[in-house]
Amino acid sequence: QVHLVESGGGLVQAGGSLRLSCAASGRAFSSYAMGWFRQAPGKERECVAAISRGGGSTNCVHSVKGRFTISRDNPKNTVYLQMNSLKTEDTAVYYCAAALRVRLTNTAYEYNYWGQGTQVTVSS
Repeated sequence: QVHLVESGGGLVQAGGSLRLSCAASGRAFSSYAMGWFRQAPGKERECVAAISRGGGSTNCVHSVKGRFTISRDNPKNTVYLQMNSLKTEDTAVYYCAAALRVRLTNTAYEYNYWGQGTQVTVSS
């Protein structure tokens, strides 16, 4: 069992930055690939970025490439999402997820545990 708690969301103007954190407790954090997903009102949940157990990472959607970076700190049991040059279309609830696997994945059903989400609102 893994318990995930996101933090760092909030209201920011377009062009600004936020860093989301996801603290994990429970079974060995380093055993999990991690991902950040988001869901905007009326839209399906989508993968934003994912990172493997070993630290290899990727952006899942083209719209965030060059702006969002996922990273992990295994000794601190934490995964981060640095978001720069934010746009109004980035407004969504952002979720952290953990998958008991080695390689990263952008597929939601492959994740075993989910956090409660943190709201990110980007104003124009």
